[in-house]
Amino acid sequence: MKLEGIKVLDLSLFLPGPHFTMMMADHGAEVIKLEPPTGEPVREVGLKQGGESVWFRNTHRGKKSISLNLKHADGKAAFLKLAATVDVIVEAFRPGVVERLGIDYAAIKAINPGIVYCSVSAYGQTGDKRLNPAHDLSIQADSGLVSVNLGADGVPAMPAMPTADMAGSLMAFSGVLMALLRKQTTGLGDFLDISMQDSLVAWTPNVMGPIFAQDKAAETKEERSWGGNGFYNIYQTQDGEYLTLGGSEIKFVHNLLSALGRPELTELAKQGPGAHQEPMRVFLKEQFASKTLQQWHEFLADIDVCWAPVRDLHAAMNEQHLQQREMILTDEAGNKSLGVPIKFAEEPAKPNLSTPSFSADSEQVLLDLGYSSAEIAQFKQDKAIF
Repeated sequence: MKLEGIKVLDLSLFLPGPHFTMMMADHGAEVIKLEPPTGEPVREVGLKQGGESVWFRNTHRGKKSISLNLKHADGKAAFLKLAATVDVIVEAFRPGVVERLGIDYAAIKAINPGIVYCSVSAYGQTGDKRLNPAHDLSIQADSGLVSVNLGADGVPAMPAMPTADMAGSLMAFSGVLMALLRKQTTGLGDFLDISMQDSLVAWTPNVMGPIFAQDKAAETKEERSWGGNGFYNIYQTQDGEYLTLGGSEIKFVHNLLSALGRPELTELAKQGPGAHQEPMRVFLKEQFASKTLQQWHEFLADIDVCWAPVRDLHAAMNEQHLQQREMILTDEAGNKSLGVPIKFAEEPAKPNLSTPSFSADSEQVLLDLGYSSAEIAQFKQDKAIF
């Protein structure tokens, strides 16, 4: 696998850090998760299957678990000894915490010059907001994304996806891999300052038109991505179901409008998104409300147009195509996990669907570092490890 031989020490919690280090584990990296004394919080968040939370299983498979007391001299010494042997460290504390603990980049670089040290935080390590606590919703709100996530009543709605978390995860993953690639040439590591807000904002080039070109806020429901384009929109069907049109290229517009007997409306689409498209949007709304979703399945089957039914998550996860793509994995006990999205022809991922119990690997990791069984027993007694 692509990341065999890479050793990762993961101190992060919740979603961004654990998700990307799990992807590293899927592709062969050895990932050691350092859990706090109370354990990774998501062990107890949400529904459980097979005795563990679905969230934990889908962010921690294939990892090892240790728990060192970083406020105890022996626990910290063991951490530093381990840190000297790894290629990557990931942490997601509030800025300043790792410095106070004496495990920041400068401290680790002094004993491991090749370390790739990745800090994931809400607002980054610099700037006025660096110390502000925040999770995904707050970052989306503060970055302008909640303001454009409007319901039919025009009121901001709860975002459906943790995009700040996941953008941070993928930016961190990409940055770590770039640093590891460069290390092959220089022998040196690097420090990555990954901000969830930076990562989220970087995902908005397709909607920056009014903000950059006109220096004003977007008129949300007239913008292409948020309802201003009839062929990039959601429509209700006669039976109360919904479908989407998801491609505004003129060829798709012409194909569907011709099939519906109104090809002249294509001229409205050629003018781009906005209020002038209202006659076309009204026509499409009325048309889709005239038949059931199944009838539209049959009608649209032979028309070259971007469309899809609105499925609930349960139906989507049971859809045949995702099964064919191996995006739903099932272990021997019948517990389900999400699959691996990065598919190599050579050296494909081999996800290990087992997850570690809390601190299950602490003793073995310490033995591998050269500690004796007697020393480890003393550490346990002194609460240097949990």
